[in-house]
Amino acid sequence: MRLRVELVLEVHGEDEIAKAALDRLARDPELPAAERAHAEGAVTEDTAEALAYLVDPFDLVSEVPGVELQQASWSSERIAYDPDSPDWDLDEDDVEDDDEEVDGMV
Repeated sequence: MRLRVELVLEVHGEDEIAKAALDRLARDPELPAAERAHAEGAVTEDTAEALAYLVDPFDLVSEVPGVELQQASWSSERIAYDPDSPDWDLDEDDVEDDDEEVDGMV
């Protein structure tokens, strides 16, 4: 089964997000030194990268009974958000034809 989630966040503490990402990187024993150095540079320079590093899809579903995460991908990017714009209608992708089957990954 596929679960789609789209979040729009207003960030007030870019430095705090970068620091939290750096702290998590420092505590990751499985991360090779070369990758750690690259990741540290990325999360320090770009808050969207830091946020993407902090958000873990496993954390979102790990305590949901009967669910095991099989695959996940996610990204973060800066956007210009206008909640009054019709481009931001969150329900537009949720409409399915009655005859359309929903493919799922189990």
